[in-house]
This record gives sequence, C-alpha cells and structure tokens, in this order.
Amino acid sequence: MTAQQQPQPRSTQSKNTRVLLIALGVICFMLVLVATAPAAYRKFCEITGIAGTTQVASAAELAVAEQAAQAGGLGEIEILFTASVEPSLDWKFRPKQRTITLPIGEQRQIEYVAKNQSKTMITRGTATFNVTPLQAGRYFSKIQCFCFEDQQLEPGQAVDMPVVFYVDPAIRDDPDMKDLRQITLAYTFFNAAD
Repeated sequence: MTAQQQPQPRSTQSKNTRVLLIALGVICFMLVLVATAPAAYRKFCEITGIAGTTQVASAAELAVAEQAAQAGGLGEIEILFTASVEPSLDWKFRPKQRTITLPIGEQRQIEYVAKNQSKTMITRGTATFNVTPLQAGRYFSKIQCFCFEDQQLEPGQAVDMPVVFYVDPAIRDDPDMKDLRQITLAYTFFNAAD
C-alpha cells in the first residue's frame, strides 16, 4: 500500500465527524433563527413601541389611565387619523373624522369606513398600522381595533370599523414626549391574499 492509499487514522475521522456535526448544528440553529425572527421582532416592537407599533391595553391598564385622566393635569393631545389602500385591493377606506382632541388617559372610540368597490364575491383585507412620532407608539394603547383580524366585504358593501384607544398618561413622564401635542395614527389596508 502506498502512503496515499492508507486509511485515515481514527482520530482524524473523529475530528472530521465532530466538525461536520458542529456545522450541521450551526446550520439548524440559523434556520430556526430565520424562521422565528419575524415573530420575535413583531413581539419586540409591540412591547417597546419601536417603529410606531401601538400597544394592546388590558382592562386594568385602562382603569389606571382613566383614574389619571379624571385626576386631571395631564393636558390634552390631538390625534390625527390617516388611511390608505394598497393598489391591489379595490377598496375605499377613510376615517370618519380627520382629527380629535382628547384628555390624556381618556378612552375614545373613532370609526373608519371601508367599502369594497370591486365585483369580487368576497374580498379579504388586512390592515397594518403605525403611530408617528414613532416613540409615541409605546403610549398609544388600543382596546379594540378592526386591525386585529382580517376584514371581509361583499361587493359594494360598506362597513364602519371602530377603533377604541387611549393615550397612556405615562407619556408625560417621558422627557422626549412630555411636550408632544399631536399623534398620527395611520392605517393601510392590503389584500390578505397577497
């Protein structure tokens, strides 16, 4: 047997197997990371309010905010509502009111109107949303919103879509937000099939 034809020593095979297993482990870890990253990022944005992501309020949080609003001294804030529709969805979508002014901590309901202008039997839409300035997202708390689930409209059907929300009194404790006078809540409807 020549030197080139000799089998590899057992320790070399063991090292190669270990390197292969480590490489496969790293690849599996990266695949899991890629698969879970979008959900983890969404949850991170919900918790921190980063990127204008609003909060979903509990009944206890609402009660605390309303007590602070009744105590007064927090001032008022103007909320501007905007709406848009992605071109592949043949809907008309707009807020019933462009702006409201409310005491900080007070619950309020507003409505958007959506109309299916297509001749399609049922069109499903899903709404994305954000708040500007982006840092205000952590203080904008929704209690009820049409954006929590897909919406279905028959041809020509128009519906009112409510949003119930409040602005958390903690906004006045944030040095970057304490003088904020206006928040914009923006929705965009997309075709859920897309």
